[in-house]
Amino acid sequence: MNRSTTSTVEDYLKCVLVHSQESTESDSSSGLVSMGQIASALDVAPGTVTAMMKTLSESGLVEYEPYSGVRLTPAGHKLAIHVLRRHRLIELFLVEVLDLDWSEVHAEAETLEHAVSDRLIERIDEMLGHPSVDPHGDPIPNAEGDVTWGENKSLLSSPAGKPLRVARVGDQSVSFLRLIEKGGLMPGEAVEIVERNDAADALTLAVGESGESFTLGFRAAAKIFVRSID
Repeated sequence: MNRSTTSTVEDYLKCVLVHSQESTESDSSSGLVSMGQIASALDVAPGTVTAMMKTLSESGLVEYEPYSGVRLTPAGHKLAIHVLRRHRLIELFLVEVLDLDWSEVHAEAETLEHAVSDRLIERIDEMLGHPSVDPHGDPIPNAEGDVTWGENKSLLSSPAGKPLRVARVGDQSVSFLRLIEKGGLMPGEAVEIVERNDAADALTLAVGESGESFTLGFRAAAKIFVRSID
């Protein structure tokens, strides 16, 4: 494969890996990622995705089930984890060392993940102290390819009146991350649902130790993942 083709394949495999985990967090039991999910995430036509999935299936990197979706094979999973590790370490490096805003680093990492050497990635990992999560709270696979996904629930599906902590943010678009930052809902921050207004499709939250009030729509709340505070 040429470099361009390899980069495209890596992008597709990483996308399948990330969405398969999101399906697990959303209690989806099929384990399959749909063509629509991939098309939306990569901003390409569904027909383009289907053609690529058939090619990756022939290469032994995914299992393709027509009209249902795809899942990674062990070989595809290994490659996807490799790319995901590079992406998330680069994001953290850009924030921690180069002081870029967390809303800007996803796009930069999308390019750099295909360009930097394995040696540089391992040096970045060492410099950062072998971190376990990136700036958005997403887990970083270690050098052996192991990753602890965690058992997080979306804020939308969490009960009211229970102390929670933001674990990760599932949408890394610039506009969404700036909204989350404005509300103080950064990974690691305490949050509690004060009121669920089904008529308005909105949650009233108490954020941080001060309990500052913030209102968030259901759609946005579904993209924020939390864990219980014991």
